[in-house]
Amino acid sequence: MIKLIVGLGNPGRQYEKTRHNAGFLFLDSVAQKLGCIWSNDSRFQGLVAEGSVANGKVTLLKPDTFMNRSGQSVGKIARYYKLLPEEILVVHDELDFNPGVVKLKKDGGHAGHNGLRDIIAHLGSKEFYRLRIGIGRPAAGKIVTDFVLSAPSKNEWDLLLAAFDTGKGFIDEMVAGDMAAVMNKLNS
Repeated sequence: MIKLIVGLGNPGRQYEKTRHNAGFLFLDSVAQKLGCIWSNDSRFQGLVAEGSVANGKVTLLKPDTFMNRSGQSVGKIARYYKLLPEEILVVHDELDFNPGVVKLKKDGGHAGHNGLRDIIAHLGSKEFYRLRIGIGRPAAGKIVTDFVLSAPSKNEWDLLLAAFDTGKGFIDEMVAGDMAAVMNKLNS
């Protein structure tokens, strides 16, 4: 059962619609679907919203710590609510998937993603779920940092919106704990 959904991104207007903020953007669409209201919670260094889904309650978190320090926020809220890592779903951008591809997995390494690296360090575990939203890779010779911190093209943006819709369609099942079924549907 998923009790906390974390979207990864960077706070601030300059990062709002960048590829690296796919997690924030996804959570905004989930909050809208659930009718949640975001509030700043300094205890958890982030924006928090609560909603009802799948006959249960889910907490949404957008860390306000910048991507590389996401684990500070996730660790605080996980300890406060006494959450197990497997009760946490982290939504993040994925360079290894084309724009619009959405996949779900449990545990694993950080694959160079600094937000995941920090969450693993603060939770002391890799055993959380990850909803990976494809953003694609930059063209050969381009700097990855510049790519992820820039806005997607119109076509890529449309693919991201479609990915968000796909992911949102499985929120009830994920919160209910039907992760294997969701993985089978998304990953095939």
